[in-house]
Amino acid sequence: MAHLLSWAQGIVPNPRSPGVHHDNVHFQGSFKSVPTWAGRATVLYQPKSGDSCSNSLLRNSRAIRFSATSRPDSQGRTDATSVEPVETTEGRIAKLLAANERLLARIADLEKVVNEVRAENAGYIEDKASATPVASSSQAPNAFKSPEPGISLESDSGTGAVTVENSSLSQQPLPAAQEATLILSQLANIRWPSPNDEVPFWMRKSNVHDHVTSFIDNSGAGRKIEPDKNPLYIVHVTAELAPVAKVGGLGDVVTGLGRTCMERGHKVLVMLPFYESIDTTQVEGLAEAETFSSFHKGSWLPVKSFHGKVAGVPVLLIRTDNNLFKGSQIYGGDYDEMEAYLFFSRACLERMQVTGDQPDVIHIHEWHTGVLAMLYWDMYNHLSLKKPRIVLTIHNMEHYGECRVEQLNMCGLDGSAYGTIDRAIDERTIGHNPERLSLLKGGIVYSNAVTTVSPTYANETLCSGWLANTLLRNRSKYFGILNGIDTTVWDPASDPCLPMQYNARKIFGKLVCKQYVQRGLGLEADDLVGDGIQLVRRKQTPLVICITRLVAQKGIHLIRHAINQIGERGGQFVLLGTAPDPRVQAEFEQMSQKLQTSKNIRLLTFYSEDLAHKLYAAGDIVLVPSMFEPCGLTQMIGMRYGAIPVVRRTGGLADTVFDIDDPKNKNRGNGFVFDGISEDSLDSALNRALTYHQERREWWQDLTARVMELDHSWNKSAAEYLNLYNNVRVG
Repeated sequence: MAHLLSWAQGIVPNPRSPGVHHDNVHFQGSFKSVPTWAGRATVLYQPKSGDSCSNSLLRNSRAIRFSATSRPDSQGRTDATSVEPVETTEGRIAKLLAANERLLARIADLEKVVNEVRAENAGYIEDKASATPVASSSQAPNAFKSPEPGISLESDSGTGAVTVENSSLSQQPLPAAQEATLILSQLANIRWPSPNDEVPFWMRKSNVHDHVTSFIDNSGAGRKIEPDKNPLYIVHVTAELAPVAKVGGLGDVVTGLGRTCMERGHKVLVMLPFYESIDTTQVEGLAEAETFSSFHKGSWLPVKSFHGKVAGVPVLLIRTDNNLFKGSQIYGGDYDEMEAYLFFSRACLERMQVTGDQPDVIHIHEWHTGVLAMLYWDMYNHLSLKKPRIVLTIHNMEHYGECRVEQLNMCGLDGSAYGTIDRAIDERTIGHNPERLSLLKGGIVYSNAVTTVSPTYANETLCSGWLANTLLRNRSKYFGILNGIDTTVWDPASDPCLPMQYNARKIFGKLVCKQYVQRGLGLEADDLVGDGIQLVRRKQTPLVICITRLVAQKGIHLIRHAINQIGERGGQFVLLGTAPDPRVQAEFEQMSQKLQTSKNIRLLTFYSEDLAHKLYAAGDIVLVPSMFEPCGLTQMIGMRYGAIPVVRRTGGLADTVFDIDDPKNKNRGNGFVFDGISEDSLDSALNRALTYHQERREWWQDLTARVMELDHSWNKSAAEYLNLYNNVRVG
């Protein structure tokens, strides 16, 4: 650096700088050493009016950068020096706009060619984007190389440049100058976060609910969905509803399925406990509805119901005066869950009885409402409720709703009458004292149709677990229907949680989201954005995200391994999730403390919906190493946001993720899959993903764009549910 500075100040004449000649330079300005980058020592010189030089490079620049590199030059020398101008902001923007103008002219030429081809081929042009399969490992890494050139701008930090050609700005006709200017403006307006911020970036604001409500209110415009013939009236009775009462995927399913059925012309109502923890500001138009009484523990308790809308779906909240659902959380609150859900299930039927409400289908979910099917057929169908038919969806077969006989008595049924193989006895407890019942089994036996949340999981549950015999006896009414995701809530093109929105054809916003999260969490950030005006691209570190509950089912032993493995491979890893077991929670909190100074690892042992949106947008890879997974929404949401899934082949993961390197998946490969439960098994898929991200950049970008365009919406799944509803309905 000292040698370079002395030369730059005119002490050492005639530097070796091919192509640039310096003669009789008289420097009047100031010199400043700037940080070394990429092995290059750099001195920045600011000219003044007294400078004299015949070289136009110095005459016409506001600043000049002198740099020396330790890398050998063409003659093997390691002290090669160079001089280059530092462009002004105005100059950089002008250069960007000029580049876009040239591209627009090129696009116009191509459009002429396309029009000629259209004329010659009678209007037929193959849609290349939809016809091109994702390359398998046997194909060249650049099999999807963009036909359009990228934009390259010199950066003022000397990093070389923005390369927009690796973004999906090159996967479509490149933007007009106005659009490029808009992108620059958006970058300049981003409030970049820091781990030292007083308010964490994911707590600045969260308006997903307002976004969804606004979308629903305006959904008539541009959305042409042909209503189904013979509309149904469907009532969901559930313990969860997103976003007001969400713990896992159950809440997402009820909201997404309900709204999709509504869009097809059906009437939908969701009945939900009025948990004390519900944020009532997220319930639109909340108002008191009917007051009635329901039986509980030998007496009739007063019940109040409240109607409103959640994310556009009509909801009826059920509450007693003594508030059985008290506490600060949905599950594990200050109440007896078994007692509360037994009461809730009967109260829902009692409300239909006293109001004369007769839906076509009562759709119950999980063990929480399994007793409703038993109450309906053994009690309320003998009264005035004749029309409804019952559909049960099992979201996780591991939750059985184990119930004592005396507990079942609380809702008015004779618990002892259900302790038989063909009704509700928990077969694991036969011969025990006392024997127990299973509300989930009772729901299976008494429902008109039973579904679970993926075809593969349906097959798996017929072959394993103590409920397999019950399911086999009821095989004719048991179906696997894959869940969808709510593409209104999960949409990177309109997601209000993101610093910059994007889609499969304009993916630059995803790069911005990644750097936003990296900066906010204190990770080493990709150089994708410079000073908010110039776009810069120097490197990309693969960012792996894992958004999960920390339970054995989710493969926590593999998550522990991934934390170390990804760091050793030069990647980054962010975990978001909590553990219901205090010991596991404490373990991960301790790990988080030890890693808080790491530039590559963050373990966030809490849950934030806003942060989940940002992580999906930032992630290059989403890890789902579940031991079993009935469906899984994480991998589908990840793909929606352009994160490539690494999953274990089980349940719904096997139905939605297909290995890139499996020849059978040549036209549908969309991720990386492993089969075993060992760390080596995980590494076989994870290492391939990390390698491909680092070595096959253009291929990876095209894969990202393709998985974003896969349809994981509720449209197909809702059609299957509606077909099932019609098969069981009366009349």
